Amino acid sequence: MKISDVMTRDVKTIRPEQPVQEAASFMLSTDSGSIPVTDGDRVIGMITDRDIAVRGVAKGCSPDTPVRELMTKDIICVRDDDDVADVASKMSSAQVRRLPVVDRDERLCGIVSLGDLSREADVDCASKALEGVSEPGGQHQQ
Repeated sequence: MKISDVMTRDVKTIRPEQPVQEAASFMLSTDSGSIPVTDGDRVIGMITDRDIAVRGVAKGCSPDTPVRELMTKDIICVRDDDDVADVASKMSSAQVRRLPVVDRDERLCGIVSLGDLSREADVDCASKALEGVSEPGGQHQQ
């Protein structure tokens, strides 16, 4: 099964020059913990509630701080034609709960989460991803 079969297609994004308060407001209204940062239709980063709450507060940033100052830049993306099992393995290795999905032209076309895998894909795939995400340690950057 391809990741395009299980991913969420309607992805809300934020631009790097927008204030982190807008990112946090979006996360609150959608009950999500992260949002892709895009320049046009290209993913250039991710910002998480943790980036805002921990990194932002530790640096003394204001709510008007541009997203680009707190976002994680070198993120892992998957391709829309990647196999679900391969994506689950990447999520496990990187210890992340969601990954942006890009097409062959590297344009954002979706996002896949552990929830998507557990609802739509093989139970073993979701379990494999969750095992890695749940392991203590490692750098959680996405």
